[in-house]
Amino acid sequence: MKCQKCGAENANTHVKTIVNGEFREYDLCAECARKMGYTNVFADFDNEFSGFLGSFFGNVLPARTQATRCEFCGSTYSEIAKTGQVGCAKCYELFADRLYPSIRRIHGNTTHCGKNSASAKAGGTKPEPTKEDKISQLKAELGKAVERQDFERAAELRDQINGMEA
Repeated sequence: MKCQKCGAENANTHVKTIVNGEFREYDLCAECARKMGYTNVFADFDNEFSGFLGSFFGNVLPARTQATRCEFCGSTYSEIAKTGQVGCAKCYELFADRLYPSIRRIHGNTTHCGKNSASAKAGGTKPEPTKEDKISQLKAELGKAVERQDFERAAELRDQINGMEA
């Protein structure tokens, strides 16, 4: 398809406009689109977005000639800082001194502290259930007792729950 403005070049830009309720479509070549002020809205996106992610990792980047590369995935710290993506697990070890401050700033911590962290540290043994876990288990059992219409057991469970919550 040829450019609708100059008619000479192949059109590679499709423009849709609505002005005063009037809808128009144009197929333009790159030069005519540029002259009319239609530029690629995503042209600076990569630079801006990587700069945004890079700001979390700081702007102190090693020079290209001094860059240490991960022996497993080939990533450098500057590439990680630009993209915000760590290449592999070994990168965390290799670039720990520069990554951990950024990770701490973003996440508030550098160690996992979810439900399974205690069991992982203890060699896979389950940790002692917390008071909240016991209460939730009792409430689930209470719900089942009510469904079975076992009201005596439900009353016992209710009293246990109330005692633990007090």
